[in-house]
Amino acid sequence: MKKIQSIVLFLAGLTPMLLSGQFHDPVSVKASVDESARAGEVVTVTMVAEMEEGWHIYAVHDVPEGPVSSVMLVVGEAVDRVGIVDEPDPIVKYDEGFELTTPYHEGRVEFVLPVLLNSDLNPGMISLKASLVYQSCNDVMCYPPKEFSEMVTVNIEAGSPRESQTSLETEGDPSGFVDLDTAIQKGFWSFILLSLSMGFLALLTPCVFPMIPITVSFFTHQGEIEGKSPIKQASVYALGIIATFAILGLLLAAFLGASGANQIAANPWVNLFIGGLFIYFALSLFGMYEIQLPQFLRQATVKNESRGGYVGILFMALTFTLTSFTCTVQFLGLLLVAASQGQWFWPALGMIIFATAFATPFFFLALFPQYLAKMPKSGGWLNSVKVVMGFLEFAAAFKFLSNTDLVWNWGFFTHSTVLAVWTIISLLTGIYLLGKIRLPHDSPMDTVGVPRMLLSLFFLTFALYLGTGLLGRPIHGLIYSYLPPKLESETGLVVTNGSIAESYHWYSDLNEGLQAARQVHKPVFVDFTGYTCTNCRWMEANVFTDERVKQRFEKFVLVQLYTDAGENYREKQQYEIERFGTAALPYYVILSPEDDVIAEYPGLTRNIDEFVRFLDKGLKYYK
Repeated sequence: MKKIQSIVLFLAGLTPMLLSGQFHDPVSVKASVDESARAGEVVTVTMVAEMEEGWHIYAVHDVPEGPVSSVMLVVGEAVDRVGIVDEPDPIVKYDEGFELTTPYHEGRVEFVLPVLLNSDLNPGMISLKASLVYQSCNDVMCYPPKEFSEMVTVNIEAGSPRESQTSLETEGDPSGFVDLDTAIQKGFWSFILLSLSMGFLALLTPCVFPMIPITVSFFTHQGEIEGKSPIKQASVYALGIIATFAILGLLLAAFLGASGANQIAANPWVNLFIGGLFIYFALSLFGMYEIQLPQFLRQATVKNESRGGYVGILFMALTFTLTSFTCTVQFLGLLLVAASQGQWFWPALGMIIFATAFATPFFFLALFPQYLAKMPKSGGWLNSVKVVMGFLEFAAAFKFLSNTDLVWNWGFFTHSTVLAVWTIISLLTGIYLLGKIRLPHDSPMDTVGVPRMLLSLFFLTFALYLGTGLLGRPIHGLIYSYLPPKLESETGLVVTNGSIAESYHWYSDLNEGLQAARQVHKPVFVDFTGYTCTNCRWMEANVFTDERVKQRFEKFVLVQLYTDAGENYREKQQYEIERFGTAALPYYVILSPEDDVIAEYPGLTRNIDEFVRFLDKGLKYYK
C-alpha cells in the first residue's frame, strides 16, 4: 500500500507538471526496423527501452490487474497484420506497493514485434508508426503511463514475397481469425481441413436454425410418397445445397462484388419470397391444401414426374442457400473478396468444402423424417409433428418479413409486432398439443399422452416468457437474435435490449466518431453490422450486454456502420471490403483517433472472455 499512497500524493502535488509533460522521464526508448523487405513479407520492428538505475517498467505479458503492462504497437496503411510481441524473460517479484507478484524489466530491454506487410505495396520507401506505452516505477512511486512513438521506414523491394519470410505467429489472435494467404501457402490438404472446420463452426451460428423445421417438414411429406428412395432424396438435397451455395456465391462475387451474398441476404424481395414460401409450406402442413406439381408436369410421363420431384428438392436447396447467406462468417467473407478480385481456384475449392461441411447435418435431417413417415401406424402422431413444424415455419416466416420491413421501412413488422405474433403462435401450439384445436387431418384423440402433455407445457411456458417481453422484460439469448431489432426513431440505430444504445451514444458516421475520439482521446470501437444480420443480433443480445463489456464500452467512442441498408450503406460496405479485406458480418475493429488499426475481431463468438481481451488490447494503448 505504500507505493499506492505515494502514487496518489505524487499525482496530487504534481498534476500541472504531469499534464504539461514537464517531468524527468527515467526511461529512454528507440525504435528500429528491418531495412528492406518485399510486399507481403514479415518485417521485424524492435523497440529498445533503457531505464535509469532503480527504475523499471512492467512486462508485456501476464501482468496482473493494478500496474500498467507495457504495450507495443505498429500501425500504418502498409500493415496487414501484426504478430505477438516477443520480450526477454522478466524479473518476477512480489511488489509491496501493489501487493502483487508482478513481472517487470529493468536496465535495458528489447521488445520485438513481427509485422506482416500488405501484399499490394509498390516498390519504394514506406513509413510505419511504432509505439510503446509503459509505466515507469521505482521502490516508492510510479509515474503515470507514457506513450513513446517513432516513425520508422522500410524499403520495399520489387518481387514476389519469399515463402520463408511470410510466416506470422498469431496464437494470440481471437478464434476464427483466418489469414487466407497464409492458409493457402500451407498447402492443399491444410486448406481443405481449414475449410471443413470453418463450415462446421458456421453451423453453430443462429442464422442456420430457421432451415431445420422446414427441412424436417418437407422431407416428412416426401417420406409419405410411395416409391421414393430416402437416401437418394437426401443426397440430392445435400448435393444441391453444396452446388448452389458454391456456384451462386461465386457468381454473385463475380457480378456484384465481394458483398454479393450479403446483398442477396438483405434483398427485400428475396426475404419477402422466403417469408411467403414459409407461410405456404406452413398452411400445407396445417392441412389447408396439398402441395402438388404444376398441371403440365403431372400430365407428363412417370419418368419426368420423378424428375419433377427432384426439381422440388433442388428448389428447397436453393431456398436453404439464400437463407444461409446471412451466415457470412469471416472465412466465407475472405473467399468472396478473393473471388471478386479474379481468383477462382482457391475460392471455389473453399466454397465447395465449406458448403459440404455446412450441408452434412441436413443430409441426416432430410433422411430420418422419411424413414419415420414409412413406419407402420405413423399417421396420427406424424400428422401432429407436421402441424407443430407448421407452427414453427409460420413463426420463422415473420423473421424474413421483418427483414423486408427493415429495408423498406414499413414500420409494421416491428420488434413488438413479431414478438406478439410469436407469443400467439407458441400459445396456439401448446393448446393444439392438448387436443383443444382440431385440424383437417387430425385423428380423434380421447386422451393426452405424457410426451404431448410435456411438449404442450413447454410451448405454453415459452408463450408466457415471450409475453413478458411485451411488458418490457428484455428477451435474451438465441431468441433475441431472430427478432427484428428495436430501432431509435431518430438515428435508426439498433437498441440492444433497451440498454446499450440508450446508455451510450453510437455514431453512424466514422468520420464523426474519429473527430469525437480526437477530442476526448479515446480509441474507436467500430461495429460493422446489418439490419438483417442474425449473428449481429446475437452478439448484441449476449455479448454487448455483459457487464464487463459494458464497462469497457464506456471508455470507447462507439461507431455502428450498417452495410446492408440505411444511409450510405454501399460506401460503408465497400469500406469494410477495401480496408479490412472481408465482407463478413458482424466484424469489429478498434481504431486510434488518428484512424490507425489497433485490433480486429472476426465476428460472432460465444467466448466473452476472448472478446473482453480484444477490447482490452485497444484500451491498454490509451490507459
